[in-house]
Amino acid sequence: MKAMLLNESAPIETAPLALTDLPDPQPRIGQIRLSVLCCAICRTDLHVIEGELPPQKMPIIPGHQVVGIVDEVGPGCKKRFAVGQRVGVAWLRHTCGCCPFCLAERENLCESSLYTGYHEDGGYATQTIVPENFAYTIPDAFTDTDAAPLLCAGIIGYAALRRSQLQNGDKLGIYGFGSSAHVVIQIALHRSCDVYVVTRSRSHRQLARQMGAKWVGENAADMPVKVDAAIVFAPAGDLVPPALAALQKGGTLALAGIYMTPIPQLDYEKHLFYERNIHSVTANTRADGLALLAEAAQIPIRPHVTCYDLHDANYALQDLKADKINGTGVLMMSD
Repeated sequence: MKAMLLNESAPIETAPLALTDLPDPQPRIGQIRLSVLCCAICRTDLHVIEGELPPQKMPIIPGHQVVGIVDEVGPGCKKRFAVGQRVGVAWLRHTCGCCPFCLAERENLCESSLYTGYHEDGGYATQTIVPENFAYTIPDAFTDTDAAPLLCAGIIGYAALRRSQLQNGDKLGIYGFGSSAHVVIQIALHRSCDVYVVTRSRSHRQLARQMGAKWVGENAADMPVKVDAAIVFAPAGDLVPPALAALQKGGTLALAGIYMTPIPQLDYEKHLFYERNIHSVTANTRADGLALLAEAAQIPIRPHVTCYDLHDANYALQDLKADKINGTGVLMMSD
């Protein structure tokens, strides 16, 4: 198979991913192998590649928003998927199933959790392996490139909405308007919410307006109303104080990133009093994934995508880092 392989952490500007010929992976007990159709890119991939997340496996094939066709079923599988079936692979790929978190339906907090494209090879390749219990059936409502962004951007955005305690008809503030946010706005509008977007990128502001945001601006201090719930998608800790200040009494701010720069000192009365809440978001459960795919198919969600060839993964991620992609970048397996 062909894969974009990371041999050591480095800035994406140095093009650290190398197109490499590797042996075809062989599924082990309980695993299925996919012939990859496409794989969406994500800021978490950047955090892995550039070392902002401590390395867990080197070399590693990044990528955790994978759409592919099952081409081999490993021993011991429960036949959830058949050869020829289209399935998706997401960030979460293993939990223990028996710890207090798993038993309480909070498997995203499992101490033994493992992640695609971080602990095990991911989808920047023409083939990949996934445990069958952590793969998703892709609804027929989606094309391959529609589906790929939903498998992390969508799922994490959905988990962030849950953590923000957004109710139908509420006002929602969104800080940063990348891949997850452009999926979340479609869900929030479907739930009759008004959405207020803060983003520094001019093209992202334009997209937010096109997608139906009630208000769009560059500066958090300019938000014209107090919102009931908010989500910070940008990995920028300095957005947290103004996002809290813009909350209604009793409102909740969800922090959706896996990585964030330091949060400045908070003022208790200005930022936290009146029962304002901060909820971090840690990965997702498989239940989040199933619920997102079901609601997304009902709406239906249509991600904005920019496609790149697999061998152009370095350039795609450079564009992502520079905020040049509106919506989601997707690698196509044309090699």
